[in-house]
Amino acid sequence: MATQKPAQVPDVTRRSARSRRAIYDAALALVAEVGYPRTTIEGIAARAGVGKQTIYRWWSSKADVLLEAFLDLGEQAAQAAGQQTTYAIPDTGDLAADLKAVLRATVDELTDPRFEAPSRALAAEGVVNEQLGREFVTKLLEPSLQLYVDRLRAAQDAGQVRADVDPRIALELFVSPLAQRWLQRTGPFGYDYTDTLVDYALYGLAPR
Repeated sequence: MATQKPAQVPDVTRRSARSRRAIYDAALALVAEVGYPRTTIEGIAARAGVGKQTIYRWWSSKADVLLEAFLDLGEQAAQAAGQQTTYAIPDTGDLAADLKAVLRATVDELTDPRFEAPSRALAAEGVVNEQLGREFVTKLLEPSLQLYVDRLRAAQDAGQVRADVDPRIALELFVSPLAQRWLQRTGPFGYDYTDTLVDYALYGLAPR
């Protein structure tokens, strides 16, 4: 008598991972194609090939989906480049060089088609959508800004920045103009611009 093979148990974890990845890709693609206001849970579900109840099981809104998808996109890009997903601004002892390097990397990311469309969608919608704006700041903006705070505090400890400078305000001297020019397309957006921002900012931060 032939021995009956045991039935294979479906790998729920793997299936969930595939569904989550499909949902991430669908959300990012739709936002790039039709914009945030016209992106819907139903549209994401249809694009991903899942039921919308699957999405609601994991997320409460399309904003939550897009934010998580965008964070995952950054992690995937870092892993593909062989980088750590826990970021920090380098500390070579040369504050100007370190800031210029990270701002140049920011220019590269903001002009990368994979990042530009969802970045613009999240930033623009966050202005008119209070809940999304709070989540955008908490999950995406503040962690990045804290890296600048940490690097400027290290520079203060090394005597490269005045002790009375508030790092959280100081970082806005180069981060805020960069964000405004990128969002509003008010002028050239490249390495020359970011290098100049750092030079201007640090002239005012240098010890007296």
